[in-house]
Amino acid sequence: MSAKRAVTLLLVEDNPGDARLLMEIVKEERISASLRVVGDGAEAIASLRAAGAALPDLILLDLNLPRKNGREFLAEVKADGALKRIPVIVLTGSEAEEDIERAYELHANCYIVKPSTLEGLVATVRCIAEFWLGIARLPGGGGRPGEDR
Repeated sequence: MSAKRAVTLLLVEDNPGDARLLMEIVKEERISASLRVVGDGAEAIASLRAAGAALPDLILLDLNLPRKNGREFLAEVKADGALKRIPVIVLTGSEAEEDIERAYELHANCYIVKPSTLEGLVATVRCIAEFWLGIARLPGGGGRPGEDR
């Protein structure tokens, strides 16, 4: 059996309360992943392009961000040959059909509306972890089926 590589998640979220809550859920649910948080799309692009920085296995993206919004970030990531293979899950409060359509036009891998309850958010994070980190195969060897998470 090959050595298990740690999975890294990049959360692009400008609401500190939502970011803190997601970090706590990842910890409480014992999801075997490191979570890095950035507050806007410009900071997220800079962190992805930083010299020597390890790329995340998965990006969780809010749409409504300062400086560079989620749509602009998504377009830039999916147009970059070095970044476009990173799965991007849009995790946002917007239920607007135009936001959903635009996200998929920009090659989002998934669109999830943030649940309004803590229980709903915990269930959503569990489902994301189960599918994206347990069932799906991620580029670079992250998220191998059958590995304990």
